[in-house]
Amino acid sequence: MIRQPAGQQLDTAGLGGSQLPPDTCHEYKVLRYIPALSSPSCPFFPCFLPRTLLISSNLSLPFSFSVKTYQHFNLVLNPGSSQFSVLGHIHLIKMWALFFGALIIISITHWVHRWRNPRCNGTLPPGSMGLPLIGETLQFFAPSTSFDISPFVKERMKRYGPIFRTNLVGRPVVVSTDPDLNYFIFQQEGQLFQSWYPDTFTEIFGRQNVGSLHGFMYKYLKNMVLNLFGPESLKKMLPEVEQTTSERLQLWSHQESVELKETTATMIFDLTAKKLISYDQDKSSENLRDSFVAFIQGLISFPLDIPGTAYHKCLQGRKKAMRMLKNQLQERRANPRKNRGDFFDYVLEELQEDRAILTEAIALDLMFVLLFASFETTSVALTLAVKFLSDNSLVLRKLTEEHEGILRNRVDNNSGLTWNEYKSMKFTFQVINETVRLANIVPGIFRKALRDIQFKGYTIPEGWAVMVCPPAVHLSPAIHEDPLAFNPWRWEGMELNGASKKFMAFGGGMRFCVGTEFTKVQMAVFLHCLVTKFRWQAIKGGNIVRTPGLQFPSGYHIQLMERDKKCSSRNHIPLR
Repeated sequence: MIRQPAGQQLDTAGLGGSQLPPDTCHEYKVLRYIPALSSPSCPFFPCFLPRTLLISSNLSLPFSFSVKTYQHFNLVLNPGSSQFSVLGHIHLIKMWALFFGALIIISITHWVHRWRNPRCNGTLPPGSMGLPLIGETLQFFAPSTSFDISPFVKERMKRYGPIFRTNLVGRPVVVSTDPDLNYFIFQQEGQLFQSWYPDTFTEIFGRQNVGSLHGFMYKYLKNMVLNLFGPESLKKMLPEVEQTTSERLQLWSHQESVELKETTATMIFDLTAKKLISYDQDKSSENLRDSFVAFIQGLISFPLDIPGTAYHKCLQGRKKAMRMLKNQLQERRANPRKNRGDFFDYVLEELQEDRAILTEAIALDLMFVLLFASFETTSVALTLAVKFLSDNSLVLRKLTEEHEGILRNRVDNNSGLTWNEYKSMKFTFQVINETVRLANIVPGIFRKALRDIQFKGYTIPEGWAVMVCPPAVHLSPAIHEDPLAFNPWRWEGMELNGASKKFMAFGGGMRFCVGTEFTKVQMAVFLHCLVTKFRWQAIKGGNIVRTPGLQFPSGYHIQLMERDKKCSSRNHIPLR
């Protein structure tokens, strides 16, 4: 507090020579104690503040001091002026603005440092966490037109090695292109790792889809699916698959050309939907297939749910498809059938059990995933198989000889394919394995670490995601000679009944794809009917676009005709 008794003057000569009136007594309070420019006591704002002591009238100081003692400050004393109060507040606002600005900058710097250097009880794999919040998501989703390893993975393998870290959609991820670590992850499912996918994927496929469930519930659903796609069911389904395939090929042979990816997808969707829910597009008021088309077109896109974006269209396609499935389930409940005719009947039986484990939400998500996985991935593989055969006459000749041999060995020439004949297609399986090796239809398989895991000197922290990268194994020159060449003979003499360190196109471990045999049956039967009854030629080469989720061979047109007819096209590409 500064007090001036009446009739006395305050000596302010050392403070600029200002004199106070002699006939009044004033009290002043320091609004802001601002250090001098050279003061070392201010760690936040050195070297830019004026040496000013702002004082307000008729307020008490929280401490006492002598004005003469602070002669290195300029004292502004004008208690009756409104300018005095404004000046004080301006300096006060500036001071707090600078303080909070510095605090924000320090906090952001610390946060960015923590983002780029995550905590770990050991040595993290090398790599980059990318930009705050989005990480390296944009680079990950960038498409490629090559069959080679995606640029995102290939560049980082060269820079960091076979195991590296990154950040995708805000989640820290360890990417494994190491065959030993991949195999270890699959074998430790449920112990050290569990299935996990980004929130954007679970939003698309459903929060309770089979890929997001664990333990007993997953095993329960797996057994349900095997009831439909297991070997015993497929033996009964084989004649229907052959009949459907022959009829569609016959229909296509009467058209000028067909876009192979779209037509095979429609064929497989119709067959699968019939087995799952007895769906018949001709008798339905809504087109279920169109909903899945909208879903697929935005499946692998940046997760921005704004009208007009591909991701938004994907979510809308899912909602429409789920609404149709739910309506069909309710209709089936209202009009139950006496005998089980499809998978929906089986699901209804499970839902009506006392203390039922299955819920309607899980059942509908399961139906959605089965419909998507069964037709989209298989149609991609079939399209690429035909393209590879068209480009490799030696492979086509060997494949044709195998299937013509099956026909010659039949007792009844009018009989259809048998299960034993299917199992005898050794070279066909080699063609299928080589096709899916090059296709890499699912190039990323995600898991989550359940605890800190040590592997080859690196630590994978608990809670981090791990992405197994099969293309890096399938296309590695250290594992496969001339990896980009289509060479079915590389699988000669090898039995691939599950995943191995060299081949994991269908996953691995306890989550090995339960629809693997169904996919192979469809591909083998299609190739059998194609090479024994028809010839074809490519009209348009089409485009192969690889994304982080699927390969989309679009625009691949072929002209198809029966083997005893001549080509009517003006295109001079020789018939296969």
